[in-house]
Amino acid sequence: MKIREAVKEDFEQIWIIFQHIVSAGETYAYPVETSKEEAFQIWMEQPHKTFVCVEQQHIFGTYYLKPNNPGQGSHVCNCGYMVSPDARGKGLATLMCEHSQKAAKELDYKAMQFNLVVVSNEQAIRLWTRLGFETVGRITKAFLHPKLGYVDALLMYKWL
Repeated sequence: MKIREAVKEDFEQIWIIFQHIVSAGETYAYPVETSKEEAFQIWMEQPHKTFVCVEQQHIFGTYYLKPNNPGQGSHVCNCGYMVSPDARGKGLATLMCEHSQKAAKELDYKAMQFNLVVVSNEQAIRLWTRLGFETVGRITKAFLHPKLGYVDALLMYKWL
């Protein structure tokens, strides 16, 4: 599996992954009815960089990297990761998170922050913790889960 910077033509495959994850409404706060055009802006235009995890020209995962805040907070980046349903459990999230930390350092970011890690996403919490992220905050009932109702979300952080 190879990770490379995304190009505009990759979005057709990214959109399939994005739509599947966002429409489920279980891990991202984007509206479940996010349009393809809105998704392109969110995933391809707003970030500093977007990457894809590719094997034989098929995209199995993607992540973005962007400043978490402007100005005096711009040394802290934020990332979002998505893995295709048919590639789950194969280590792609680990691969992308490790890659994103290296890319962040190369782009002169000093830290990485995840702003809304839904507590029901236990697999992600275990992974981020294993990769050195600390839970620095808990936001009570910050996320409306489609099956569980209002659930807490974690703020996770790592100095790079």
